Amino acid sequence: MKALVVDDSKSIRQIERKYLEEMGFTVVEAENGEQALERLKENPDVRLIILDWHMPVMNGYEFLKTVRANPEWNDIKIMMVTTENQQKSVIDAIMAGANEYLMKPFDREMLETKIRFLLEESF
Repeated sequence: MKALVVDDSKSIRQIERKYLEEMGFTVVEAENGEQALERLKENPDVRLIILDWHMPVMNGYEFLKTVRANPEWNDIKIMMVTTENQQKSVIDAIMAGANEYLMKPFDREMLETKIRFLLEESF
């Protein structure tokens, strides 16, 4: 299964990549929403997106709305993983089509639990 990690922090992308690869995912990375849209077009088999909120060029919320506006990408599960902890932001993300929301900082167990719940599969 393929996952797309979208975060402007290289160190966060590396941590998320490591956890996802240990769970059996093939991982593609992007450092902003615009780059992530290109990665999605290049990788039509992406099934999971781990998405930061605050990024330059195109932020996670704008990316989320763009992805959800495209019927081709309806089946992709999207989890916001961000420091954005305002209740309104969480609600906005869910209303815009995020399937799950995880606050930074997180650990492997928290990420894995959310992903398993999201995909309803055992690894």
